[in-house]
Amino acid sequence: AMAAPRPLSRFWEWGKNIVCVGRNYADHVQEMRSALPSEPVLFLKPSTAYAPEGAPVLVPAYCRELHHEVELGVLLGRRGRAVPEAAAMDYVAGYALCLDMTARDVQDECKKKGLPWTLAKGFTASCPVSAFVPKEKIPDPHALRLWLKVNGELRQEGQTSSMIFSIPYIISYVTKIMTLDEGDLILTGTPKGVGPVKENDEIEAGIDGVVSMRVKVERSEY
Repeated sequence: AMAAPRPLSRFWEWGKNIVCVGRNYADHVQEMRSALPSEPVLFLKPSTAYAPEGAPVLVPAYCRELHHEVELGVLLGRRGRAVPEAAAMDYVAGYALCLDMTARDVQDECKKKGLPWTLAKGFTASCPVSAFVPKEKIPDPHALRLWLKVNGELRQEGQTSSMIFSIPYIISYVTKIMTLDEGDLILTGTPKGVGPVKENDEIEAGIDGVVSMRVKVERSEY
């Protein structure tokens, strides 16, 4: 039997890889007191991190300080391996607004011990995503304003023009390390203004003139 087609509009149901770029906005690097990277800082989230609109963000039981990070997500439309930078945008199918929810207290501990960030970044529902935005709706992904509010108060806003590494550069860099598949998502980093959320908070985030989403914060049972 033929497999049913997998619509990109529901990428979170079947996309396999979520590759995240840390420290890609200089103002965020500064607020985290980190060094400016000379190459992209990468980490992964599992596909079970996806939380489409309507699903809550879950605070893991082991986390005391959960932070929001608003990001532009780039969705791949076909498999790519060692994609040249000049051809990278041909691999993009579209975009999504994403939140990289981070257990900040856990991340700080991991950093101190020189351990990977998996516990801080890879927990269930740590990647809320908006509706899929086809590529044609965003002629220039490096000319967008991202924003995030918690309970109606503006916390984060930034321009994708401030990214340290461009989207074509990131796609080329990542695919030299790992093959990416159709439906895979790259999170491109967060601007400054990250901060805590707690149970029952409502997060609202958007890309100006393109898409927005609302997410409730709930405590995980586990």
